[in-house]
Amino acid sequence: MIGLISATAAGAAARDRLAAAWPDRTRVYDGPVGDAVRRAFAECGQLVCFLATGAVVRLVAPLLGDKASDPGVVCVDEGGRFAVSLVGGHGGGANELAVAVAEVLGARPVVTTATDAVGIPGLDTLGLPVEGDVAGVTRALLDGEPVALDAEVAWPLPPVPFAPGGAHTVRLTDRAVAPGEREVLLRPPTVVVGVGASRGAPADVVLALVEDALRDAGLSALSLAELATVDAKRDEPGLVEAARRLGVPLVTHSAGELADVEVPNPSDAPLAAVGTPSVAEAAALIGGGELLVPKRKSADVPATATCAVVRRPGRGRLAVVGLGPGARDLLTPRAKAELARASVLVGLDQYVDQIRDLLRPGTRILESGLGAEEERARTAVEEARRGQSVALIGSGDAGVYAMASPALAEASDDIDVVGVPGVTAALAAGAILGAPLGHDHVSISLSDLHTPWEVIERRVRAAAEADIVVTFYNPRSRGRDWQLPKALSILAGHREPGTPVGVVRNASRPDGTARLTTLGELDPAWVDMMTVVTVGNTATRNIAGRMVTPRGYRWQENSPQPDPQEGAR
Repeated sequence: MIGLISATAAGAAARDRLAAAWPDRTRVYDGPVGDAVRRAFAECGQLVCFLATGAVVRLVAPLLGDKASDPGVVCVDEGGRFAVSLVGGHGGGANELAVAVAEVLGARPVVTTATDAVGIPGLDTLGLPVEGDVAGVTRALLDGEPVALDAEVAWPLPPVPFAPGGAHTVRLTDRAVAPGEREVLLRPPTVVVGVGASRGAPADVVLALVEDALRDAGLSALSLAELATVDAKRDEPGLVEAARRLGVPLVTHSAGELADVEVPNPSDAPLAAVGTPSVAEAAALIGGGELLVPKRKSADVPATATCAVVRRPGRGRLAVVGLGPGARDLLTPRAKAELARASVLVGLDQYVDQIRDLLRPGTRILESGLGAEEERARTAVEEARRGQSVALIGSGDAGVYAMASPALAEASDDIDVVGVPGVTAALAAGAILGAPLGHDHVSISLSDLHTPWEVIERRVRAAAEADIVVTFYNPRSRGRDWQLPKALSILAGHREPGTPVGVVRNASRPDGTARLTTLGELDPAWVDMMTVVTVGNTATRNIAGRMVTPRGYRWQENSPQPDPQEGAR
């Protein structure tokens, strides 16, 4: 919960705007300001104070304890111009909160954390438990001193400028070791403990069993990813409570799924009780990995719990990112976040140039030219299989005539894949033209480099006969100049010469152009590979210079009103 505190009418107005935007995330604290800050500090994970920075400093200073547990505090001036991350920038999430508050209020976020200022991710912001000399190692990174990465296990990390030969080290490990001098330990979630339990098994017994097994395997509990068991035990109180105390989820699998897992120690007892010859070992091994601790029983008599420990291999991560049509303000926040997260970027050279300034220092860039799409897809997947955090970029939406399809054809279930949608060229062009896609529409690529022309022509004819609005991608190039006239002639067999046609080149970019013409007047010479051509259907009209395809509701013909639920979509 985010506590909101203000002292004046101007501050209250900004406060109420934020509360209205986040009704489920915020709580307003009224009364004397000092009392309100103290109550919010004790009850909330974060605070936004609509007060002078100096006042907030004096109010929260006596309350500060440990930066690992103190709430993050953001200060907003009463004019709503700045959102300042004041306390708990990383640990309390104040840096991210300042950015989010600024977006809602139209303010400017102010983040002064050293790592954020120079574009280096903080070691305590990587999403992994961290131990050791965080301040000292971070200072070395900021000062440009070499900091070595000792990766005992593979795990995808954002770009950090690691270099061998220095006095400082970041060790990526799941082993139960203490950090050395000038060393930071990062704990990746590589460990899974499968657990079985009799009805009524005490949580203390389950917890002791798990902790003993981890200790005997030499593993850190901070690298525990989950407890896993059979579906029939998803509500077993002892397992639920043990997972809660360990701070990990209790993940369950069906008996059929567990029965298909080959294990070294099957048993008739769980087969009779829950329908699988193994619970602990099978639940731990179902996602693959190395069995470090075979099934063992709890110390109580008779034993009420079993467990097994598996180390799962680190999985690389591939984000397939759509950059949109080219305008920076049409690049989504999620895409920006994935670009900042990637340690390896793969893309077409001209697309890399568009977003190079958004990459963190140390990002490895693998760029290539036109025609190397399959090579880029293979490269991105190979890098992810090496445990890297990879971003594969494409224009528009990466799933529309772009890189998602060849990449996912190469990938298998040994890496994590995330799709990041982007604004397509058809959508960007449509917004410029008016509302040409207001009813059923289809996109067709006229490039016959990968699709036989006979197939393309059949699809164009189907769209023409169905009276569907058509947007042509890849409509014309120097080596392909006859396909667009042929496609237009097919449409002309089913639509009038006056049918509106929109021609948009470099939609949303500074050098972009757009013209609204007709099917009979369109000159293919206006069109190149940077253009999309949108041909209306028989209902599309030119209204005040805008291309409009009506949704076809009866109320547009002065007939009875439509269902309001359908019209609200």
